[in-house]
Amino acid sequence: MTSNGLLQIGLYLIVLAVLIKPLGHYMALVYEGRSNWFTALLAPLERLLYRIFGVRSEDEMSWKTYTFAVLAFNAVGAVFLYLLQRLQHLLPLNPQGFAAVSADSSFNTAISFITNTNWQGYGGESTMSYLTQMAGLGVQNFLSAATGMAVLVALIRGFIRHNATTIGNFWVDTTRSILYILLPLSVIFTIVLVSQGVVQNLKPYQTTPLMQGTTAVEQPSGKTTPVNEQSIPGGPAASQIAIKQLGTNGGGFFNVNSAYPYENPTPLANFLELLAILLIPAALCYTFGKMIGDTRQGWALLITMFIIFVPLLLLCYYSEMVDIPAIKTLAASIDYGGNMEGKEVRFGVANSTLWAAATTAASNGSVNAMHDSFSPLGGMVPLFLLQLGEIIFGGVGSGLYGMIILALVTVFVAGLMVGRTPEYLGKKIEAFEMKMVSLSILIPSVVILLGIGVAVVVKAGVAGIANPGAHGFSEILYAFTSCANNNGSAFAGLSVNTPFYNLILGFAMLIGRFSVIVPVLAIAGSLAGKKLVPAGSGTLPTHTPLFIVFLIGIIIIVAALTHLPSLSLGPIAEHLQAIK
Repeated sequence: MTSNGLLQIGLYLIVLAVLIKPLGHYMALVYEGRSNWFTALLAPLERLLYRIFGVRSEDEMSWKTYTFAVLAFNAVGAVFLYLLQRLQHLLPLNPQGFAAVSADSSFNTAISFITNTNWQGYGGESTMSYLTQMAGLGVQNFLSAATGMAVLVALIRGFIRHNATTIGNFWVDTTRSILYILLPLSVIFTIVLVSQGVVQNLKPYQTTPLMQGTTAVEQPSGKTTPVNEQSIPGGPAASQIAIKQLGTNGGGFFNVNSAYPYENPTPLANFLELLAILLIPAALCYTFGKMIGDTRQGWALLITMFIIFVPLLLLCYYSEMVDIPAIKTLAASIDYGGNMEGKEVRFGVANSTLWAAATTAASNGSVNAMHDSFSPLGGMVPLFLLQLGEIIFGGVGSGLYGMIILALVTVFVAGLMVGRTPEYLGKKIEAFEMKMVSLSILIPSVVILLGIGVAVVVKAGVAGIANPGAHGFSEILYAFTSCANNNGSAFAGLSVNTPFYNLILGFAMLIGRFSVIVPVLAIAGSLAGKKLVPAGSGTLPTHTPLFIVFLIGIIIIVAALTHLPSLSLGPIAEHLQAIK
């Protein structure tokens, strides 16, 4: 590892840490309904929206009503996005004349974007019209992110309230998430990205002659055709890129995502897009502490995230610099700068591994390098971050409520050790809460393992593998882990735009998202109805270094027990084969 690379990583972590408290404080003001930076400008618009849609902001919901609102809202979004793709050839703002997207691909993409996964089995610039990109994918980037944030706020109210039957109003929480947080940040970020050269227009694609012609080979005939020009795509990209990063969506406007110069043109754009990936998930930890009246609790969860994230990031960086024996042998005769296969020369190994770790720690999934080209251990790091359940920062809202779920497991295990009912933030954690916790942990894991099992034995699953052996297994493992945990990144060697993978991965995304949201809201409703319990001599303090150590242990143990066998068949086996 180089000092320059470590300096870049260190600068990134410092800037991120500095921004956490001010943004976290601002978001707490928004969700508490207090005056904030944009109240004078946006409060009249907020009231107008409630009037238009018939929402009474003072009416609150039980957890069951809140859950129904979440499910109905996302179901409508999925149907709309599906139909938009199927009918895009009949609609305006389609200057390239793209055809309707196939039924299975439309289903997969609709589920992908409502679940904040943004998995892409298609090339955006060669498949989607401008209208589909803006009114479909771009809008869902806001709505899916706001859904996760609303669910988190509902869970926080479960801890704050006592002897209550309601946990807030989903429509109010979603509106405030978009209007006061996601939209202002996205507008500012879009302007910055445009200043760096990210494309933002509605013009048809431009054609330019090539300085040196190439040859295209038609399949399956093998006929060759000379190619003397290139089509350069444009479109309203900057606005979608801003929200895809801030909302931990990750779906690229262009096929190669943030490795594409029109999407990520400069080192500054790369740094800011990286910063946007973790900004809101990290700041929500402070928001959590502020809203419950004890910021130490939020800092404890945030420190846990950093303690797990930083060593894994450094392992990924180290592995990409020195891990591959064949490259180390070659390095003796060249100026060796690490494993550059699949990476942009503009960014190098340090920024590529930083992005890979950040995008898989968050539920983002965007890439500026191809994870499929990483070394076995380097590729295992983003895969393992996915297997932790997208709780190390995770998606906006969803990452933190996932971490709180693991905190409940931690206090439950600690309670068993001392023989008393576990407590967290003044609420007793009893049988109902632990049943919901168990469901939210076990169901996504079952989906991953069952999906892998089916894919490696049926012909349609094996047909998509581009690489034989352990690496091919890693490609399938990564795909199901990414989808069930709503990340969306991929090992690109697996061909997934087929009816089999579009359908099975679509259901994996759907179950992975809502099998966690429903139990979380059930926990919120249960906790809100309980009375506050004063801390006693046997209560485990949940803001101390001891609790952080316990929590880290629980996180690693849960992930290791579930996924170590599959890791052994994939990246670990591939690494051992390379060094024998």
